[in-house]
Amino acid sequence: MKFFEQFKALIWELDLSQRSRVLRLAQHILRIIYVVIRDLADGQLTLRAMSLVYTTLLSLVPLLAVSFSVLKGFGVHNKIEPMLLQFLTPLGEQGIEITNRIIEFVNNVKVGVLGSLGLLLLLYTVISLIQKVERAFNYTWNVSLSRSFIQRISDYLSVIFVGPVFVFTAIGITASISAAPIVQELHSIQYLGGIFIQAEKALPYLLIISAFTFVYVLIPNTKVKLKSAFIGAIVAGILWQSTGWVFASFLINSTKYIAIYSAFATLIFFLIWLYLSWIILLIGASIAFYHQNPEYITSTKVSLKISNSARELLTIQIMTLVGERYLEMKDEISFDELVQATSVPSIILSHALESLEKGGFIIHTCDKHIQYYPAKPLDKIKIIEIINHVRQDGINYQIDSNIHPANPAINNVFITIDKAVAHSLNNMNLLQLVNQSLSKSTN
Repeated sequence: MKFFEQFKALIWELDLSQRSRVLRLAQHILRIIYVVIRDLADGQLTLRAMSLVYTTLLSLVPLLAVSFSVLKGFGVHNKIEPMLLQFLTPLGEQGIEITNRIIEFVNNVKVGVLGSLGLLLLLYTVISLIQKVERAFNYTWNVSLSRSFIQRISDYLSVIFVGPVFVFTAIGITASISAAPIVQELHSIQYLGGIFIQAEKALPYLLIISAFTFVYVLIPNTKVKLKSAFIGAIVAGILWQSTGWVFASFLINSTKYIAIYSAFATLIFFLIWLYLSWIILLIGASIAFYHQNPEYITSTKVSLKISNSARELLTIQIMTLVGERYLEMKDEISFDELVQATSVPSIILSHALESLEKGGFIIHTCDKHIQYYPAKPLDKIKIIEIINHVRQDGINYQIDSNIHPANPAINNVFITIDKAVAHSLNNMNLLQLVNQSLSKSTN
């Protein structure tokens, strides 16, 4: 316990601002490790990883069946089995057995004879897996706003149909380059040959890191910087390969477990490996998030609750920013711009934006980088209507009706407050507030 307290003091209380860049970087890395471990201990990441394991079991065969059909059109469908074998390499002989079973199931799924309903159910199963992955990533990125239905379909279908083609094309090109005569000749050169051999050994890492980077950029419903996604992918890729070696060593020495569980041993090891893979993928996403948002790297977890008065203030601030952009440029304002202007955590901002959309005050665009604009003319939006909506949002009529007192004297207090607020605003609309804000900012 004493060691833990000293370690915590070292990474949070020790001031290294005047020290070397290496020491400052080391402290920053240790802080990221600390907050990621804290997130794991919180239990949400592990819970979502377990949920993804269950969804993977249901969706794996349909996903491979769809990918098989797409790749068959390009003549590279025979690449699925080697790649699946590579993914299950840590399972040893059990991995080969599982791969053969999965490929057998995939071959039995005839997409062409399923019919329209069967094909739709197949696609739904695949889309549900990607949707579950998006929700897990959105939680990691503190994003509560999900993609719209149309955007979800277009993005998910791109992942399903285009993703496998790019992955297997990259693998095919890499294999072709490795087998090229000029490359083979370079292998025979004394010094260059060693470099090329080491490069080929690093190739699996590069492919995994590239795939993870693609996932981290595309799946979360927010703008992820390529650098942050790449750093998260590097850690996750190295961790995934290293865990694979450790897991393979564990299986070699697990003859007792195999004897106890018998035929179930293969399934159990497969589930464990799926769980570890999802945990590693979510850890990489968490690292990418903290790299892009260093303000979340704190010694104690950032509280995501705000007071009622702060919620009202934030809502009016959002509407003013949206109105200013629309009045000045006839343009939308992005989610990232709102985060920067309000300086609040993105998940709190997302809740406020969802509330305003539900109240019919704003609308968001259906693209990757979400933008917002007024749902109606600014002079038709009353400030008192916005405040009343914020106060009523999330109301539970069954509970709220029990809280309302029967004593008229108490009711009169709140009636007086509401009348005073309405009178002081004097039917002010959003256009008037925006004009006042713009005039003060120019003076």
